[in-house]
Amino acid sequence: MTQILANMHVSFPNLGSSDNIFKTGFDIDNVLFKIPGLDFNIYWYGFLIALGILIAMIYGLRKSPKFGLNPDRVTDAVIGGLIGAVIGARAYYVAFSFDNYVVDGKISWMDIISVRDGGLAIYGGIIGAIIVGGIVAKIRKLKIPALLDVTAPCFLIGQCIGRWGNFFNQEAFGDNTSLPWGMFSNQTYSYIAEHYTDGSVDPSLPVHPCFLYESLWCLIGFIILAVLAKRRKFDGELFLMYIGWYGLGRFFIEGLRTDSLYLFNIRVSQLVAGTCVLVSIVLIIIFRSLAKRNETVLYVNTSESVRMLAGYTAKVKAKAEKKELSKKLKEAKETGEGITDLTKEYEEKFGDSKKLNTYIEGMAKLILEKEENESLDKQNIEDEKIKEDRSLIIEDDTDESNVNDNSDDNNTESEDE
Repeated sequence: MTQILANMHVSFPNLGSSDNIFKTGFDIDNVLFKIPGLDFNIYWYGFLIALGILIAMIYGLRKSPKFGLNPDRVTDAVIGGLIGAVIGARAYYVAFSFDNYVVDGKISWMDIISVRDGGLAIYGGIIGAIIVGGIVAKIRKLKIPALLDVTAPCFLIGQCIGRWGNFFNQEAFGDNTSLPWGMFSNQTYSYIAEHYTDGSVDPSLPVHPCFLYESLWCLIGFIILAVLAKRRKFDGELFLMYIGWYGLGRFFIEGLRTDSLYLFNIRVSQLVAGTCVLVSIVLIIIFRSLAKRNETVLYVNTSESVRMLAGYTAKVKAKAEKKELSKKLKEAKETGEGITDLTKEYEEKFGDSKKLNTYIEGMAKLILEKEENESLDKQNIEDEKIKEDRSLIIEDDTDESNVNDNSDDNNTESEDE
C-alpha cells in the first residue's frame, strides 16, 4: 500500500504555452491543520467530505417539505444514513483490497478502521446509507421512495465536493494523458512507479485527474436533477436518475483510473456502474408506464403528507411565537407594563409540554382547514373554467350548425328558382 506523502508538489505541465503557477507547479499538504497540544491532524480529505455532507444535509432538509416529508424526521434518517454510509464505504473498499490490510500474516485492524487518509468507496457508501437510513426511515414512518428522491441530489453535492479530498491526497487519478489539464506530482510518480513496473503507464508523465472529471460530472448531474425535480412522475424517480447518471459517468471514468478495485481482473466499480445504468433505465421505463396507467399520485399530494407537514409547520410557528412572546415578556418586565396579560398568554400556550402540544395540534388543524379551503377554492375555479370552456364549445357548435342550416336554405332557394 503506497504511503501518501505529507508534502507534495503538483503541476499541470501541459497547461498554457508560457510559464504559470499551474505549469511550474505548487506545493500542497494533505494536512489541513494540527490541533495545538495534541498529536492529531485534521486532513483535507476528511474536512472536504464533512463539508460536502454538511452542505448536502442543509440542502436536503430545506427541500424535504417539497417532497412531502417532515424535516425533523428526515434528520433522524439522514444521521442513520451517514453512519451506514461511512461503515458501508469503508467495508466495501477493504473487502476488495483486503491484501493491503494484512501485514506479516496478521490483519491490521487499526489500518482498517482508519479512514482519514482515504479509502472510502462510494457504492459501498450508497448501499450502507440505504440500509441503515431506510431502517430509521421506516421507524420514523417516512415514505422511503420520496426520501430517496430527496437524497439523490444530496449524494451528488457530497460527491462533487468530497472528490477534492482526492486531490489533496493525490489519488483517484488515471493513466497518462497529453491533455492540458494532465496532472503530475511526486505522489503520482511514486504510486505508478510502484504499481506499474511493466511500463504500461509512465510515472514521469502527466495523468488524468479523474477526481476532477467525477466532481464536474456530479455538479452537472445535480443541476439536471434540480431541474427535473418538479417533473418526476413517481416517487423514487430522481434516485433512479441519480443511479443512472452517476453510473454512466463512473463507467467511463473508472476505465481511466490506475487505482481501481478488482474482482477476477474485472474493475468492480465499472461493473457496478454499468449494471446501475441498465437497471435504472429499465426501472424508470417500467415505473413511468405504471404511473401513467394507474394515475399515480406523488406522496407530497397525499392526505398523509399534508397532515404530516401541517404538524411540522405548526411546530415551527409555535416555536417562533414562543420565542417572540418570551422577548416581549422580558421587555415588559423591564418596563413594568403589560406583564400580567403577557404572562397569562404565555402560560396558556406554553406553560408546560401538554399545553404546548395542545396549542400545536390546534394550530395544525387550522392550517389543514386553510389548505382544504384553498384546495376547494382552486377546484371550484377549475370547475368554473371547465364549464366556461364547455359553454364556448357548445356556442361554437351552435353557430356552426346555424351557418350550415342557412347554407342549406340558400341552396334550396336557388334550386327552386
